[in-house]
Amino acid sequence: MSSLSKESLIHAFEKLGELMANPGQTFEAVIQSASRHNAWFTEQEVEKALSSLSKMLNTKDLQKWMEPISFSANPKKVGLILAGNIPLVGFHDVLCVLATGNIALIKMSSSDDKLLPALLKKLTELVPELNDRIIYTERLQDFDAIIATGSNNTSRYFEFYFGKVPNIIRKNRNSVAVLSGQESEAELQSLGHDIFDYFGMGCRNVSKIYVPKHYKMDHLFEAIESYSAIINHFKYNNNYDYNKSVYLVNLVKHFDNGFLLVKEDEAMTSPLAVLFYESYEDASQLAQELNEKEEQIQCVVSHLDLPLNHAPVAFGQSQNPKLWDYADNVNTIDFLQAL
Repeated sequence: MSSLSKESLIHAFEKLGELMANPGQTFEAVIQSASRHNAWFTEQEVEKALSSLSKMLNTKDLQKWMEPISFSANPKKVGLILAGNIPLVGFHDVLCVLATGNIALIKMSSSDDKLLPALLKKLTELVPELNDRIIYTERLQDFDAIIATGSNNTSRYFEFYFGKVPNIIRKNRNSVAVLSGQESEAELQSLGHDIFDYFGMGCRNVSKIYVPKHYKMDHLFEAIESYSAIINHFKYNNNYDYNKSVYLVNLVKHFDNGFLLVKEDEAMTSPLAVLFYESYEDASQLAQELNEKEEQIQCVVSHLDLPLNHAPVAFGQSQNPKLWDYADNVNTIDFLQAL
């Protein structure tokens, strides 16, 4: 197994971040290919994902993140079952495996199988020693550990097949926002990113908002009007039309601004093109309720100083995680270093 140095990895990750920030003509062709393959992966959404990852891979954060990491003296084969709901959603898992000196056995999602191989090819050009640490496979075998991302249904399958090895098995999660009613128009406009980026299909997308009693939805609708073009995407529009028809036929009370349906509901997971809401009276009591439901929540967006188990995220930042913002609040690096 080829030797690696932490310094060479940091340098390579930095360079990869620079590529993501300014994709050249070669990578533009990959973006277009991904868009043709998956209609949800429009060029704009893919570029959004690349921009977010490029911000993650800045020099200061990379050095801070990697400083306590020690390479595995005996590299383990870590099977990665990647999701495909938003572009490059599995990139961070791959990064963690490589950063700890382990071997990534990657089972791609058929929905997102263009972008990651192209990026990792660039990475191996920068650090050829990584060539034998990145392996693509259709069927996982001979692995020492598993990191699998899927739904509540697939998690049962994963637990049955992979439960006997060290594992991280992720289920459905959603993100929520807690509004005080005192948000500025700019904050509510930024909340639009948390709701609409990647068409709302990510676990870090806000699928539900909590609002004070008697909150007027007009404030929110006015602020997010700039996102109205999302309705021009045929798949999103199909979901909007379908859910609107269901609500109208069943006389379900809801708000409608022409591109988003807002419905009062206790559930966390809203259908595509729908945002659920609940009213609250006491923010501290609400925080306690959210803490009790934390296994369903990826992150909470708010400007309020809420007594949550995990600090709230600023408006517009739910889809811009840092290197140490681990999915499901499970520290992937700690998991890998304990193998």
